[in-house]
Amino acid sequence: MLVLTRKINEEIKLGTEITVKIISISENQVKIGIEAAKSIQILRGEIYEKVKANTIQASQSKFQPPVDLIKYKIKKV
Repeated sequence: MLVLTRKINEEIKLGTEITVKIISISENQVKIGIEAAKSIQILRGEIYEKVKANTIQASQSKFQPPVDLIKYKIKKV
């Protein structure tokens, strides 16, 4: 892990497409701004973990075949 010290309004560049800027600092909170292309998904860590867990759970659930709609088809006379 890379650990950096930054002051308010200083930035960190991640490659050429992502910039992280320190917006404000209070007692126990740091506010950051992230600039990135709209195609780059940005999630808070706890949300990412929930999405990951839900994806794993869904992939491990038993496959349920789709309902056979043919038997519900209206027969024309």
